[in-house]
Amino acid sequence: MSCCLSVYFLCRHTVQHSLSQLCAVMVKHETPDHWPALLQLLTQSTKSGNPHDRQVGLLLLNKVIESNPEPFKPHYCQLLQLLRSVLEDHNNPTALYYCILTLTAITAFTGTEEMHLMRSILPNLIVALKCLIKADENQASEAMEVFNELMESEVSIIVPHVADIVRFFLEVRPECVISTVLKQKLLNPILQAIFPVLTAAPAPGEQDPEDEEDNSGDGTDNESPKHCAAQIIDTMALHMPPEKLFQQLMPLTQTCLASENPYQRKGGLMCLAVLAEGCADHIRTKMLKSVLQTVCQSLSDSSEVVRSAGLFALGQFSEHLQPEVSTYCSELMPLLLGYLSSLNQAKIGHVTKAFYALENFMENLGADIEPYLPTLMETMLSALNNTDNLKIKELAVSAIGAIANAAKELLVPYFTPVIESLKGFLTTTTEEMRSLQTQSLDTLSVLARTIGKDVFSPLAAECVQLGLNLTDTIDDPDLRRCTYSLYSAVSIVSPDCLTPHLTAITTVMLYALKSTLVFEILPIKTNISISHFLFYCFQEKDTEDFLEDDKETDIHDDSALLLFIHFNFLLRCFCTSFVPHSALLKLLDIVVPCFLETVRTEPERHVVMGVLESMNSVIKSCKEVVFKNPSRLKEISHAIRDVLKKKVRVMDGHPNKSYLFIEFHRNPHARWQTGPSLWAPLQKSSMLS
Repeated sequence: MSCCLSVYFLCRHTVQHSLSQLCAVMVKHETPDHWPALLQLLTQSTKSGNPHDRQVGLLLLNKVIESNPEPFKPHYCQLLQLLRSVLEDHNNPTALYYCILTLTAITAFTGTEEMHLMRSILPNLIVALKCLIKADENQASEAMEVFNELMESEVSIIVPHVADIVRFFLEVRPECVISTVLKQKLLNPILQAIFPVLTAAPAPGEQDPEDEEDNSGDGTDNESPKHCAAQIIDTMALHMPPEKLFQQLMPLTQTCLASENPYQRKGGLMCLAVLAEGCADHIRTKMLKSVLQTVCQSLSDSSEVVRSAGLFALGQFSEHLQPEVSTYCSELMPLLLGYLSSLNQAKIGHVTKAFYALENFMENLGADIEPYLPTLMETMLSALNNTDNLKIKELAVSAIGAIANAAKELLVPYFTPVIESLKGFLTTTTEEMRSLQTQSLDTLSVLARTIGKDVFSPLAAECVQLGLNLTDTIDDPDLRRCTYSLYSAVSIVSPDCLTPHLTAITTVMLYALKSTLVFEILPIKTNISISHFLFYCFQEKDTEDFLEDDKETDIHDDSALLLFIHFNFLLRCFCTSFVPHSALLKLLDIVVPCFLETVRTEPERHVVMGVLESMNSVIKSCKEVVFKNPSRLKEISHAIRDVLKKKVRVMDGHPNKSYLFIEFHRNPHARWQTGPSLWAPLQKSSMLS
């Protein structure tokens, strides 16, 4: 035995692994107390200042304890103290791995004496696992078995840390949370742990981040404890049977809603709000009227924080509980319009939620919006012309886009004053106006698609020139995305306006793609044909990998959006100009499978929505040509079915979704936030001068 230990540190790793297994076999027949050399070696190596010695010492410790954990029980307290210190060695992932495996092996044998130490280790364990995930996902996956062992052996150890553990799993493996919660009957302990967080009042003299006076609803509060607590409930709603969830959840929610404490009422409303997506069918069929009554009552609550939470809940309901929620238009629209009648007096964060609710509700009204159009447009135009706050102007511009999506030609009487109001925003050169400018471009694109060709076509050529001027003079990825959308919209209204500028537009798009290092194989030439451009774009399968590798780029979403969301513009030009039928068929054989694969595998919601919208445009533009391939109809139908049944990746956990206090991220005409840009002077076009 002593011979094994004497050469242990002198061997290569594979030999050390074999020797550690041999020692493990020996420990089955010789208790550690009768092998003092082993205990001495373990103590010296695991506390060594040499990282390699610590690794091989922990390897040996892991093997001998896994082989026969019970004889080490007298040393468990000392061992747990050692393991806690090792878990802080974040620069040594191999040591972390063996440390966690050892902790897993002894968990089932710990008793009352060790329980306090085990509880104290949990926060260190979560941090260590996060470090191990970055270093080696396979080892981290194996190491996470420690949670299963903890839950099966002694649930009371994890109860004080259940919110942190669930939050950790939400980040890495949300599907594991739900199966474990149901299996281990942890739903009630989890809810009991997170509800105090969800309903907590801020410290005296302070406010929750989303309720502060200068909050702009930009998502900066998304990592607040309340947001994380609500995200846990949201994930449960997405993956758990509604009956099981509601049985435990609703008594807690109802108690909160009936409380005299405004933060309790706020927490109850937040809970209802985040249930809207995952439990939409359950709410629509069994409790829509009652929850809507609750939310409507909250909008006239004496507490501003409760009214704000009610607005957020109404926005969630308007987004996820359609079409049934639209039948309550006569009750809800007056409440929203009343709230927006005093924009200058309300906090920006609360105004943001009011617009969020209004936009989601209006998007689904269609012609039913007509009775409310005069009041809506008076409110929006007043905000554009009489309000100094740029954020409120931006919200109003976005809302006009939502109104246009619903009203379409009904908005014609207001088209001229809207364009007059947008002029200054569209051609601004100042940095502080950039966000308002990009939103104005998005809304201009929506107007082009919805107001009618006869009304918008006189402005089509100047819109194209506006887009070219912008991309020539301002280096901003979000602005470029907006110009692509504008070109796409103009191609519907007046495709002839684009023909003189196809080379310039295609070149701009190619430069955007080139700057993300996606298409090194594709030379940038001003006379490159659209067919070559599209062929290379849609054969490229590693766009996402390139984007992730190129962290320094300022292009952000240009590639994905350019390739997928605005393909309908290029295809329409492709179809109406000089391209032979055979080339179009070849292109469709490349593009449609790419669309379908993206719908199934893309984790980002806005990209999937854009792809579906583009696929719809392709089918409308090309009609039966899309289905020349006999398998195409079946493939598209199955993809649509998978979306409706939530069997696509974007529906599974929503990894990058911002759940609370969001700012229209999922509206069709919403813009995507990007990083800083370089500003340059802009030459104004005649229409907007």
